[in-house]
Amino acid sequence: MVDEKPHKYEGQESLPIPTYEEAINSRPSSSHSFLGPAQVSQDAERQGLLGRPSQHHGYQPPAVESTRSSLDFLPSSGETSPRSSMGRLRTEMMQMDVLDPGAEGDSEGRLRRGNRLSKHINTLTHSLSSFNVPFRQWLPSLDYLRARLPTLRIPQQFKPGWVMIGRFLALFLVLSLSYLLLLSDVFTFGQRSGMGQVYDPESVRIYVQSHVNETYIQENSEHLTMFDHISGTEGNFVLARWVEGLFSAANLETVGMERFDVYLNYPRKGGRRVAIIEPPDMAWEALIEEELAYTDPPREQTLVFHGHSRAGNVTGPLIYANYGSREDFKMLEDSGIDLKGTIALVRYYGSQGDRALKVKAAESFGCAGCIIYSDPAEDGFRKGEIYPEGRYMPSDGVQRGAVSLMSWVVGDVLSPGFASLPGESRRVSKDKNPGLNNIPSIPLAWRDAQSLLQALKGHGAKLHDDWIGGVPDVEWWSGDQSSPVVHLMNEQDEVERQPIYNVVGKITGLEQPEKTIVVGNHRDAWCFGAADPGSGTAVFLEVVRIFGELRELGWIPLRTIEFASWDGEEYNLIGSTEHVEARMEDLRRNGFAYLNVDVAVMGNAFQAAASPLFEQALLRVLDRTSDPNGNKTLRSIWDEKNSTLQGLGAGSDYVAFQDMAGTSSIDMGFRGPAYPYHSCYDNFDWMSMYGDPGFQYHKTLAQIWALLILEMADRPVLPFDFEAYARAVQGYVADLENYAGTKGAPWKGVGADTVFDMSPLRRAADDFSTNARQFHEWDQEWSSSVFASGGFESNVMIIKRMSHNTRMANFETNLLDVDGGLPGREQFKHVIFAPQAWSGYDEAYFPGIRDAIDGGDWKLAQEQVEKVAGILSHASWKLNH
Repeated sequence: MVDEKPHKYEGQESLPIPTYEEAINSRPSSSHSFLGPAQVSQDAERQGLLGRPSQHHGYQPPAVESTRSSLDFLPSSGETSPRSSMGRLRTEMMQMDVLDPGAEGDSEGRLRRGNRLSKHINTLTHSLSSFNVPFRQWLPSLDYLRARLPTLRIPQQFKPGWVMIGRFLALFLVLSLSYLLLLSDVFTFGQRSGMGQVYDPESVRIYVQSHVNETYIQENSEHLTMFDHISGTEGNFVLARWVEGLFSAANLETVGMERFDVYLNYPRKGGRRVAIIEPPDMAWEALIEEELAYTDPPREQTLVFHGHSRAGNVTGPLIYANYGSREDFKMLEDSGIDLKGTIALVRYYGSQGDRALKVKAAESFGCAGCIIYSDPAEDGFRKGEIYPEGRYMPSDGVQRGAVSLMSWVVGDVLSPGFASLPGESRRVSKDKNPGLNNIPSIPLAWRDAQSLLQALKGHGAKLHDDWIGGVPDVEWWSGDQSSPVVHLMNEQDEVERQPIYNVVGKITGLEQPEKTIVVGNHRDAWCFGAADPGSGTAVFLEVVRIFGELRELGWIPLRTIEFASWDGEEYNLIGSTEHVEARMEDLRRNGFAYLNVDVAVMGNAFQAAASPLFEQALLRVLDRTSDPNGNKTLRSIWDEKNSTLQGLGAGSDYVAFQDMAGTSSIDMGFRGPAYPYHSCYDNFDWMSMYGDPGFQYHKTLAQIWALLILEMADRPVLPFDFEAYARAVQGYVADLENYAGTKGAPWKGVGADTVFDMSPLRRAADDFSTNARQFHEWDQEWSSSVFASGGFESNVMIIKRMSHNTRMANFETNLLDVDGGLPGREQFKHVIFAPQAWSGYDEAYFPGIRDAIDGGDWKLAQEQVEKVAGILSHASWKLNH
């Protein structure tokens, strides 16, 4: 039977549940709409957290009402507003890079505005006097017709008088005048007239930037981190209800929770064990669990485990395999060490950054189980002071995380390619599932790993420096079949249809309401999650609040903005992927952009990974935001560091949007040194002391996010930069050609059996560059038209602009191999972007070609080159046709 209640671990006692009034009766009224930690005790919060299923549907979130006494209202556009100023208009168009700064000055524009009506009348006069009918030269003249037509004899009583003739002429003149006035757009009104309030776009940008409140963000963060909230648990369900209440308080439309029933696993108390069992004189057992992160008062916290790990109870000799890459295991095998049936101990990070692929590599080399530990050389005391004295992972800190193979199957692993909606009958088995590993695994702290590493002394080969980690008092050996025998047990609860809940709401656009900008962040965390994802969620909720205020003031965007709080991201990007799969065709047709923030702040270095289309818009936003600790704009810092947009791998919720739906995506945040990633030490205290004291970088990220939303949702011409994309693609082609050379590519013309030729892809990239230049010529045409008409846009030009925007948004959809997908990874459809097959967090450009090269299948690689070249050529051709 399906367990539909949010999951809590076995053996926990449920605390008594107070009434809603009892839980909040001591909370003072607040000027802020959030139920924050200052208003509700931890005990009351935990009582709400540990409710029974029957109480979920009766759970009422605290009233969320904005009681701010005053708002800075925006100036509406009128006769004297900045919007009616040609100077402001000219500035607007220069900011959009569609107007040359050398264009005519404001004085001429003002003169044109003053004479606009008279010029329309003059135009009408000329039109009436010079109305030309096509093929007029072939029509007979009136004299010719009079000479040849028979004379009509009209009785006197039926002859029209001059009065009647005058009336007919007057009627004809009025109708003609009305028609020509409509054509000339004298009476064209602003696009938003009659619906909502028309605001100067610059005033809107100033408003969102100046109304970000770091205190509200800090309160969000404190509330979000009061209790652990793994996906599918009651803690995350309570937060979903809270977020839903904030969406409603912000007056978002169609607010609600969407449910999916997905495969999740949870650890059992006493069900996990790592121990040396032979020889008896070396018997030892790992503590496994972290110390309590909070002791006064103590807080319940997540047990240590791997999400989507395989259940199992295995024993075998211990071996150490460095970072757990395929190359590391191959090195052990080549040195004569038999890996079959061993328990592999590997460390996080390094040459294999994806923990799931560490386990997969161990499995592929015959290991019976895999243990992954946090080495202090990567994130601990070797880097600096450890928590609570510093930012780094303490000795008992453990990095939890999922070991599902997200670079091969993304979303619910039992429903790949279709949404796992309640009642969905189709399911695939978890046995031999391409998205799951088939050997048990568990994470450990270096405190425990130290004893395992010490036990390997004298077994196998002594290791060189590249394999030596930072654990103290260890002599580094590889281990072999003679090593001490380790018992690895991983017993767990597995729920094949566990409910998870996304929270969604929107602001409907005015001009193209069907076209959407999706703004997302995930809510679930492995423990308290102050950085991952709490920093992103705290910022996200502040952005929602600000846009709610704008909506209350009557502002309406040109395009619809959808806000989504995802569930299940930590397990395999489940919530966002199921959402995309449930509305795939709609997103492919109408999804303009997806803006993601996962970890908003873990340091002070701004980074972004995105489709190259975002370059122009992002740099414009960075130009107007400043580093909180320096007298510089983020744009100047970006340029000083020669920063570029990074590629999109499989690290967060953008994957389904970019790689499956073809919705152009961006992910961004402030990065920094290592921190207690996926540990219970990633909590509010850590963030307040070391992550972002004062929450100033949270505030700055909220400004960036809000401004970028306005760029995508409210610029008349969508600010996508195809020339930047074309330059990037040409670079990707060159990089791929070099990569193929390092893999021994059999180039065409080099030998008898050579088959690999990248010239079709190079030609397609060159064609893209040409088509991109031609496409952006229309931007200048549009700006010239609007400038020449004093800021008014004709109906014909509006239609052309919307078509221009739609072609931009369709470009990445046209880059999807909809009927095929990547060979062996058919869920991924984009021919330019996807995660690397054996490095899920890293991006792969032209992934179908790269996968074939990595597999040594040059025939398939050539087929992929030709297919990708054809898709790219067609997509760039469609920009102008």
